[in-house]
Amino acid sequence: MAGQRRYPLELRERAVQMYRSAEPKPVIRQMARQLGVHPEALRNWIRKDEVALADTHPARVARRAAGAPAASVLEPEAQAELDALRIEVMELRRANGILRAASAYFAATLDQTGRPSWSS
Repeated sequence: MAGQRRYPLELRERAVQMYRSAEPKPVIRQMARQLGVHPEALRNWIRKDEVALADTHPARVARRAAGAPAASVLEPEAQAELDALRIEVMELRRANGILRAASAYFAATLDQTGRPSWSS
């Protein structure tokens, strides 16, 4: 069994930055292949960056600077709803990426007449 590969920090940062700046969002597997890294490694780097971005959100930074506990700004019900909505947004973004990749795959399998290339 192969050991874990350690990638340079600069490669990690550049890969996440490339993913964030790309529009439309690239398929992680294809981008990882282009960069020469394992797809799960890239996916984990992107997830960690999302958590870091959430932690640096201006509202959270202001609460920490004021010394207020994180839960004191919102009512518990509102905080629970906000957390649920954040999770839903992440799931929807992931689903959109999957649908985008599937759409590209099926578009590539159709010939110019609109018939599947496997039926000719």
